[in-house]
Amino acid sequence: MNPVRLDVNVFLAGFNWPLWVGQDKGFFAREGLDVRLEPTPGSIAQMSGLIDGRFDIAMTAIDNIVAYMEGQGEAETVAQPDLVAVMGADNGFLSLIVSPDIHHFSDLRGKALSVDALTTGYAFVLRKILAVNGLNEGDYQLVKVGGMRERFDALLAGKHVGTLSVPPYTFAAADKGFRILAVAADALDHYQGVVAAVRRGWADAHKGDIESFIRANIAALDWLYDRANKAEALRIFQAHLAGASPGDAERSYAVLLDGRTGFFRDAKIDAVGVRTVLALRSDYGVPRKHLSEPEKYSDMSFYETAVSQTKV
Repeated sequence: MNPVRLDVNVFLAGFNWPLWVGQDKGFFAREGLDVRLEPTPGSIAQMSGLIDGRFDIAMTAIDNIVAYMEGQGEAETVAQPDLVAVMGADNGFLSLIVSPDIHHFSDLRGKALSVDALTTGYAFVLRKILAVNGLNEGDYQLVKVGGMRERFDALLAGKHVGTLSVPPYTFAAADKGFRILAVAADALDHYQGVVAAVRRGWADAHKGDIESFIRANIAALDWLYDRANKAEALRIFQAHLAGASPGDAERSYAVLLDGRTGFFRDAKIDAVGVRTVLALRSDYGVPRKHLSEPEKYSDMSFYETAVSQTKV
């Protein structure tokens, strides 16, 4: 029987490590899946593509799901958004990286910082970090640039003085003299970052495929967290992320596979973290809405079935 092809849209960053392992170590194949990863230039392209059915799954910030379901997304779409998260991945691994001449938050006054999109994804996380540290709207400018790689390049080119970044870009920027001014987890505690997002209609027709995808991800996480596999894991990281040095891979391993704050080992959505996302969107989203129901944007039935079954 031919494997089922799943087209998965991703940002180019270290948090795709379980997907790379799933491909290279055969965990997806064992589940009867042929998973193809498609990079995105940013969340606007990603979300419009998912909503309009140009691929099957998007590994994206759950805030993007909330934004488009609540009519607060930036992309124009042909279809009506009807999205749901079916698997959790991480807390975002976000750090605020700034130019070498920025030493304090006060140095950001009057400066421009880059975001993926102005009203979705992690823009509200950045605004919260800045607010907690004494900067209000009007004290700085946010510029829409796109995905992780695009923002990293803009930062190095001096187009903006700061951006939220993730491994390995965090480390690559630090090696060039840029500073880590803040770590998002310190300001937010629980936060649900990346999830596997799907269209509800597609999910209803592909229940078994989603369950297989979840099981394969959990198997890949188990393999990654086994320290005996570290050397091979580092090779996989470098093979899939162009330009990543051995040092980038090593430092990413320490962060992404930290036993307390690394990848969610069970791939389960963090309901408390989703509430944090909803609280931020309630504060910053336009039009203003009070959002407080995590279950509206996620469906754990796929996950529960997946972990209750063992693929023979």
